[in-house]
Amino acid sequence: MSITITLATMRRILGQLRHDHRTIGLMIGVPSLLMILLRYVFDTPGAFDRIGPMLLGLFPFVVMFIVTSVGTLRERTGGTLERLMTMPTGKLDLLLGYALAFGLITLVQVGVVLGISLTWLGLDLVGAVWSLVLVAVLSALLGMALGLFASAFARTEFQAVQFMPAFVLPQALLCGLLVPRERMAGWLEAISNVLPLSYAVDAMQRVTREPDISPELTRDVLIITACMLLALLLGAATLRRRTD
Repeated sequence: MSITITLATMRRILGQLRHDHRTIGLMIGVPSLLMILLRYVFDTPGAFDRIGPMLLGLFPFVVMFIVTSVGTLRERTGGTLERLMTMPTGKLDLLLGYALAFGLITLVQVGVVLGISLTWLGLDLVGAVWSLVLVAVLSALLGMALGLFASAFARTEFQAVQFMPAFVLPQALLCGLLVPRERMAGWLEAISNVLPLSYAVDAMQRVTREPDISPELTRDVLIITACMLLALLLGAATLRRRTD
């Protein structure tokens, strides 16, 4: 691993994103618009305070999965990865460069959405803002890592998007967003207990209810981090130079 190469990879990805206005709109504009829409869908006292923070954990996860899976596949099919790997660029340099670049974009994304939610939309947050930002960034990095992993099994950008139902929808349905996990059927609750997005949603709920950092919140953050690192390792193991 080389810090210089990792930072160069980060700058390259940020440079590509800067010229891709549609991707920037997807990553920053769409979550904000969805949050505004859902604020008025749940237009009853206290409803948005309950559902809003959970969506702040879900939106970065979904958006980063789509952007990373498609972007990585595009670099592979275009021969970019093959050219990079003939140079001293290792898989770890590439993955950490992606993580740093998308982590910075996520900070902007979460900052915009959170700013709109706390001011215009009137979201009531009991816990610290920094803890909510931390969980949202980890959720986004988890989506990024899963996107890297999923892209290894796709040959076209359309196939990469098709993996979204397999990797994202089950977690979105079972994470407690629609129904509290303890009220699900026992076998569904057991499945939700091994899905990382469930802990991101739990952590967001704790931030809204608890003013201090509880042991449960710390546990959730550690689980999300461990799942993100595991997904990065799986992504590194399946990262190929190109798609035949």
